Amino acid sequence: MNVLVIDIGGTNIKILATGQTESRKLPSGNSMTPADMVAGVTELAKDWSYEAVSIGYPGIIKKGKIITEPHNLGPGWVGFDFEAAFKLPVKIINDAAMQALGSYTEGVLLFLGLGTGLGSAVVVDGAVLPMEVAHLPYRKGTFEDYVGLRGLKKRGKKKWQKHIELSVERLAAAINPDDIVLGGGNAKYIKNLPPGCRLGENRFAFDGGFRMWENIQQ
Repeated sequence: MNVLVIDIGGTNIKILATGQTESRKLPSGNSMTPADMVAGVTELAKDWSYEAVSIGYPGIIKKGKIITEPHNLGPGWVGFDFEAAFKLPVKIINDAAMQALGSYTEGVLLFLGLGTGLGSAVVVDGAVLPMEVAHLPYRKGTFEDYVGLRGLKKRGKKKWQKHIELSVERLAAAINPDDIVLGGGNAKYIKNLPPGCRLGENRFAFDGGFRMWENIQQ
């Protein structure tokens, strides 16, 4: 089966289809509606062949349905019919969970996505559990305020990295993972990886999207 994978971020939307070697992207932002996304992706992928769609979405997903509107995109995502819009079978998963699924090898994996916001997920024996760590209290704000893009811009790379280390330490103490992956577009700015961590790769989100159509628990 040829699958189109869509990784929705607060800054860009990235896509890749089965058999393609180079991903493509279009800008998103806080005015991007789901109809805008579908139109943009359909145009961007018009010369690719695909029979199903995987979507990594920056928000809460329950039983394949979007439950919360995104913090960094436009309105209208809850209740939107993606299968009708694409005229194809569609599976939707939290964006961090999709990256975590693509990063997974064995045991217990903790994934943190350092992008516009903060994505988080755990994978246990192949089953993905999306988390919503971003808006939990941390210091004088939330985790996202300190380790998301706002924190990087406000505090600089050195202090930002220190807060990443502290966040990893707190979460790892609760989850006791065998593996920790730091992914997302801003992970490349980390100078020294915290103990037990490895960097994610751009392909992990796409790998996770392809795996969603394989016989792996989600």
